[in-house]
Amino acid sequence: MTALMLLTLLTPPRGVKRRSKLMTTKSCTRAFFDKRLSQEVSGDNLGEEFNGYVFKIMGGCDKQGFPMKQGVITQGRVRIMMHRGTPCFRGHGRRNGERRRKSVRGCIVSPDLSVLNLVIVKQGAKPLPGLTDIEKPRMRGPKRATKIRKLFNLSKEDDVRKYVNTYRRSFTSTTGKKRSKAPKIQRLVTPLTLQRKRSRVAEKKKRVAKAKSEAGEYQKLLALRLKEQREHRSESLAKKRASRVSTATRTE
Repeated sequence: MTALMLLTLLTPPRGVKRRSKLMTTKSCTRAFFDKRLSQEVSGDNLGEEFNGYVFKIMGGCDKQGFPMKQGVITQGRVRIMMHRGTPCFRGHGRRNGERRRKSVRGCIVSPDLSVLNLVIVKQGAKPLPGLTDIEKPRMRGPKRATKIRKLFNLSKEDDVRKYVNTYRRSFTSTTGKKRSKAPKIQRLVTPLTLQRKRSRVAEKKKRVAKAKSEAGEYQKLLALRLKEQREHRSESLAKKRASRVSTATRTE
């Protein structure tokens, strides 16, 4: 039994990807069958060039293009309800909370797969041409200051802005001018940002103090108004009593 399977081999540390059409035999495909996503497979059964290699199954799709989904414990194709944001379902332009029933393939490798994505976990003795013998430079680096420090193993005292130029990208614009681009550093703490933070804190304290003073003045004014109302009420009651007494004496 022979079958044509397209294997996508990835080497994340080197940033290299290679797709190879592999004419697999029954003994060769048995190494992948009944394996699930995220499981590791030895590459000894794939050929002599893969001796010593260990691959990790990251995904795949069948002949009709339906992808494998983690968590669906089956070999076949099923239709499940999915909402926006779940893997295997983009959901652009949907309403909030809307769900749709989509076809996906289970996370178990079966003979119906036409493409299988593998990641090299352990490298063998012989290098694979075009995959492990070359290294592509990183096109884009991290933007956040903490991630740049983690990439270059920097401390908080080091200036992050000096290390962004290591992955500055040079290109030619549509007008023919040579330009260069580097990512804008996010969450970078500078003296200017600290000054702005101090000004924000000072403004907040000023607003709190103003609110407290205005609340105290309002309470004083409210107490004064209540006192005036009580005095006015007592005066009106006194006038009414005096008028009643005067009318009573007249009638007598």
